[in-house]
Amino acid sequence: MEISHIIPALLILSAAFIVYTYNRLIGLRNMADTTLSNIDTLLQKRFDLVPNLVNTVKAYMKHEQEVLETITRARTEYQNARTLQENAGADEKASRALKTLFAVAESYPDLKANENFMMLQEELVGIENKLAYSRRRYNKTIMIFNMVIQKFPSNLVARLFNFETREYYSVESDQVRNVPEVEMQGGDKK
Repeated sequence: MEISHIIPALLILSAAFIVYTYNRLIGLRNMADTTLSNIDTLLQKRFDLVPNLVNTVKAYMKHEQEVLETITRARTEYQNARTLQENAGADEKASRALKTLFAVAESYPDLKANENFMMLQEELVGIENKLAYSRRRYNKTIMIFNMVIQKFPSNLVARLFNFETREYYSVESDQVRNVPEVEMQGGDKK
């Protein structure tokens, strides 16, 4: 094969590689942004349930004011969060506080039998499951995104277009790494 044919072929292959890698990075970045937005939506939905939950349990839990205040503070921290880590910190505090609330609720049979409380509890368990899935999906996407940015030769394209690695969504304590177990009426665990 002549050199005059090899050079254009190499240029075409290089251009194709650059376009493919750039499009892959854009796709991964958009998937990460979408998943992070889904996490944010679920967190907002969870925190929107907090006033209803607090109002429902207030009448029953006169001596558990600290738990209710912790949940409300976590909601405020979430609303004021500006970074991924602040968001994750508020998420962690809320998960811990809700877990405590549901554990304390076990001591109040009338509350456990309250239909509104049971509905809120069930909805929160569903949201927690979706949050766990979304966190895992986000982190898997970020892992792939970061690997493409760091591996040769795609790192050259990433550097050319100023792609930077991203942080994982992480919580700090092992307590909230798992979805809280909540006992539903009748002894069923969710």
